[in-house]
Amino acid sequence: MASIRREISIDAPADRVWSAYRDVGAVHTKLAKGFVTDCRLEDGARVVTFANGFVARELLVDVDDAHRRLAYSARADRIVHHHASFEVIAEGEARTRVIWVADVLPNEMAAPIAAMMDQGSAAMKRTLESA
Repeated sequence: MASIRREISIDAPADRVWSAYRDVGAVHTKLAKGFVTDCRLEDGARVVTFANGFVARELLVDVDDAHRRLAYSARADRIVHHHASFEVIAEGEARTRVIWVADVLPNEMAAPIAAMMDQGSAAMKRTLESA
């Protein structure tokens, strides 16, 4: 199983950053503008459309306000297993570190998912720092 890890440094307070992550239905407007073009909520899940046309149904596993952690599991045709989480960590009053980890099967999906995570990380940084 491939495990992909990204860390994002964001020049914004952790409470504001967490607010964007925890608003699970607004990922396309509050978190990753341009990278995610649409998001609609379903019972216990969200359907996310990416700028490259890829659509994934993401089961919402946990939204943990105490630890500022969001966990989800994506479902798509070419993915056998996917589990990911974001953890939002304050680094002072005006800076935040976000840790994004995704575990993926089959291993062949690691490279395309890692590339999407890189694009998503850049979009999140842009969106959150411009808010």
